[in-house]
Amino acid sequence: AAAAGTAAALAVAALDERPYDLVLSAGIGGGFAPLAPLGTLVVAEAMVAADLGAQTAEGFVPVTDLGFGRAVHLPPAALLRDVTRALSPDDAADAEGAPELPPVVVGEALTVSTVTGTAERAAELRGLRPRAASEGMEGFAVAEAAYGYGIPALELRAVSNPVGPRDRAAWRIPEALAVLTSAFAALAPVLQEARRYV
Repeated sequence: AAAAGTAAALAVAALDERPYDLVLSAGIGGGFAPLAPLGTLVVAEAMVAADLGAQTAEGFVPVTDLGFGRAVHLPPAALLRDVTRALSPDDAADAEGAPELPPVVVGEALTVSTVTGTAERAAELRGLRPRAASEGMEGFAVAEAAYGYGIPALELRAVSNPVGPRDRAAWRIPEALAVLTSAFAALAPVLQEARRYV
């Protein structure tokens, strides 16, 4: 749904000759300990389709190793740098009236079709992707839609829960949404100059 919605919006904008300069997938998600604990804001250095491929007797084989498709999208290096800088607590605090931001982690944002619910699966994903910082269900799909239009994409995740055994009582959804709100306030100057990353 995220990919289809993004592709539809990009198609309409292209037909109207008012194309977008940047696609930003932002939401809450799980964080991989110890890299991204609760309350962390993850900036994706890579948007990864973590379970797109084939499960074999020897283990998981990514779709790229099967000889087709993509499993990773990278944001432009300059975009990653500027967003990370804008979201760093020190820089954000320099702006008058700027909201206080949580620690920012740069790592891989994994997209999965089945949310991780066990410690064993979390460990397996970390073994496959040692830079894994967050888990969600939309980021890679949104980046794939953007890629089809030649538009750079980036993913942000505010960590609302740890990746692993599901414990709904430990989820911190309102706090994670507040983190995203603060992040967008700090990102306004970068987003206004999005054309530079095309």
